[in-house]
Amino acid sequence: MHTQTGTRRRDPGKPDPGKRDRWRRGPGPLGVVVAVGAAGALLLTGCTSDGGSSDDKSGAAREDAAGGAPARSAAPFAPGGAQDTDKGEGERDEKPSKRPGADYLSTFALDVDTASYGFARRSIEDGTLPDPETVRPEEFVNSFRQEYRQPGGDGFAVTVDGARTGGDWSLVRVGLATRSVPRDERPPAALTFVVDVSGSMAEPGRLDLVRDALESAAGGLRDEDSMAIVAFSEEAEEILPMTRLDGNRDRVRDRIEELEPTSSTNLEAGVRTGYDTAADGRRKEATNRVVLLSDALANTGETDADDILDRIEEERREHGITLFGVGVGSQYGDALMERLADKGDGHTTYVSEREEARALFTEQLPANVGLRARDAKAQVAFDRDTVRAFRLIGYDNRQVADEDFRDDRVDGGEVGPGHTVTALYAVRLKEGAEGGLAKATVRWLDPDDRKPHETSGRLDSGDLAEDLDEADTGLRTTAVAAYFADALRGRDDRWETLPATPSLGELAEQAQELADSSGDRSVDDLAETLDKAAELRERGASQPPGSGGEEGELR
Repeated sequence: MHTQTGTRRRDPGKPDPGKRDRWRRGPGPLGVVVAVGAAGALLLTGCTSDGGSSDDKSGAAREDAAGGAPARSAAPFAPGGAQDTDKGEGERDEKPSKRPGADYLSTFALDVDTASYGFARRSIEDGTLPDPETVRPEEFVNSFRQEYRQPGGDGFAVTVDGARTGGDWSLVRVGLATRSVPRDERPPAALTFVVDVSGSMAEPGRLDLVRDALESAAGGLRDEDSMAIVAFSEEAEEILPMTRLDGNRDRVRDRIEELEPTSSTNLEAGVRTGYDTAADGRRKEATNRVVLLSDALANTGETDADDILDRIEEERREHGITLFGVGVGSQYGDALMERLADKGDGHTTYVSEREEARALFTEQLPANVGLRARDAKAQVAFDRDTVRAFRLIGYDNRQVADEDFRDDRVDGGEVGPGHTVTALYAVRLKEGAEGGLAKATVRWLDPDDRKPHETSGRLDSGDLAEDLDEADTGLRTTAVAAYFADALRGRDDRWETLPATPSLGELAEQAQELADSSGDRSVDDLAETLDKAAELRERGASQPPGSGGEEGELR
């Protein structure tokens, strides 16, 4: 990652006397952060508090790191924002609120995707602000590792914590973690790599990066693991059947070296042939997965995700083969890849540098190749005695009807070993209210026997940190990431610009402070990307317009 110029950074060796006031300083850019954001200005997605009580009044399940997005002090509610459910007669907001509903519940399918953040970084590095349509806040948030407690068994550990952010607004983080598996203890893997070799993959940073990543995978997987390779352009071809790596690594590398760009992109043929190959080479006691490496710019055959997945639905359901989508390229079919992964019971990421790709295929993929949970969903119950309004940040297309939380026929998310998932809420407390604040429950199916399991964590208002600036690096980093996503969405009419929002330059300074104190390279990369984004916005660099459309209604 090249160091960017533009926004000046604070010298980490000099004291910052304004630090304590950064999240609380009233009308200033970073001070009005929580109340307006949660009251509707965050507008990254929405859930609002509406009737129904949680009977949980107990303390918090606390952790070392926290995630959240700062909100802002008292300001008019933006359209579609969190609803104020505690107005006295004659009081009203600038925008009318809906009457409270039957509950104070927020329900969503878990999501471990990170592709949106990776693609945004690549776009900014190339000198263009990303299309707001491709910005998914939860993928920005989940790109930064949280040090949640891991469970003792094969399920989840649940952390619920947060921090006060000024006025009556707070950030509440729900953190979920699965247990890691030592490399030598995981079950063997049978991976079918479906590689796009169309003409668009000839661009530097596409097929050359994929070849390098596959060679890294061949070296990093265990002897008892297996690989198959399918190449597709106008047509699809199996160039390596399912092959155990023990004694066959040279053969696998020879096939990888043969991959060359050709003509058009028949993604449907590639996915169909890939699943056929995976089903034919399926190993009963192994983790069977299709890994799609593509820019997802389909232009031949079926190009709609539902049509493509319909062709392999029977094999996917019968054999439980999941899909891992790896996006590459400066032009990238983000929406198609995301839908493919969602329909294929998998997840997506995006890589643009060899270092990232090698780490993904030598460290992350081998370690996380298994599954800990299928159809995982979370439901957060806020206490109506203490909570006046709340808003979920992100997860726009992962919402689940509250009544479907325990309906195991309703699709959830798939989560592997050693994963963390963060959901951030901006929460407005009732004046002077104390006691139980929220209870978060996660439900999932065992990947082997499909039996359902649940576990919960709780938060009491007294367990909130008194100030966001006093919170740990994890919380503050996630706040910066969430505001970065919000800023990138700001030009789309469906998400109104935040009143008194922190500038990209100020966010860059925050990120650099955090990087200096933590030594975390990923946070340093965040600071560099924010610097570059600030420079692009100052220059008036183009940002592709969003597609418009009606904003999702908040109940």
